[in-house]
Amino acid sequence: MMSTVAAYAAPAPKAPLERTTIERRAVGAHDVLIDIKFAGICHSDIHQVNEGWGQGIFPMVPGHEIAGVVVEVGSEVTRHAVGDRVGVGCMVDSCRECENCLRGFEQYCTGGNTMTYNGVDRHGDVTYGGYSKQIVVDENFVVRIPEGLPLDVAAPLLCAGITVYSPLRHWGVAPGKKVAVVGLGGLGHMGVKIAAALGAEVTVLSQSLRKKDDGLKLGAQDYRATSDPATFTELAGTFDVILSTVSAPLDFGAYLGLLKTDGAIVNVGAPEEPISLNLFGLLGGRKTLAGSMIGGIAETQEMLDFCAEHGLGSEIELIGADEINTAYERVQASDVRYRFVIDTATI
Repeated sequence: MMSTVAAYAAPAPKAPLERTTIERRAVGAHDVLIDIKFAGICHSDIHQVNEGWGQGIFPMVPGHEIAGVVVEVGSEVTRHAVGDRVGVGCMVDSCRECENCLRGFEQYCTGGNTMTYNGVDRHGDVTYGGYSKQIVVDENFVVRIPEGLPLDVAAPLLCAGITVYSPLRHWGVAPGKKVAVVGLGGLGHMGVKIAAALGAEVTVLSQSLRKKDDGLKLGAQDYRATSDPATFTELAGTFDVILSTVSAPLDFGAYLGLLKTDGAIVNVGAPEEPISLNLFGLLGGRKTLAGSMIGGIAETQEMLDFCAEHGLGSEIELIGADEINTAYERVQASDVRYRFVIDTATI
């Protein structure tokens, strides 16, 4: 039977989040019921509450960085058991039949995947996210959190971690490669950690040097201010990969000049505004301007295992549910180091 659980929701676009209750579906044969312990606050939560990426579905319960414990499993579940430490990321279903799904790229499902919140599932029901006490998810979209990762610092890995891990792996980041990470925020700080753990030489490109000490502690070898024109002169032709994690439009022409021949700028931030680009910046040096969106379920598990092996968790500020609206304001002001995580016991 369906269950009623406490949650925090935005009742309307741009409205403050407030405590409420939502209905979760009954546990089906292939479902797991998860007691959510921690939920990360992603900048995309704010974009969607504010309808910056298009029309939303309200009331909206955000949250796609979910860490918790399985408390019930369906009759045919084989992947998880009661007591398992698990996570749920940005999607909770896909068509499972298209070419991309069959290749393990559920995030690029051509039939359209089901997002963890602000979506509609295959039964026509609106999906609600992790700012809640419990969630019911198909076992195939639930990943295992290794014992070496505390649940609170693991939660942001379900979006921030996989969002940077997938392109770094796809574009072959390894020892001998030079990588620049644009922005040192919730995504960027994990980009630095993971790129360094992959063996790359890492530089942070940020508007100012305010977070330089942090960047170097996280694994970067260099830290440059993009507000200084000398940065683009001195680093011209330096990088194999530039990972842009910011949600503001950049002067991509200037950044293309920092790439080596055959280098790539990979954009994982999603600015609300369109950009303009002189294509001659791509032609000289056979350069690539690309994008990447989270990762498939198998790759997300690979990322969690990699992070556990290398002792990588997100740098977090743990908050109570009554601090969510203040946290949203602070994220927009870039005043967090580096990810807010909600203790869902406070919901």
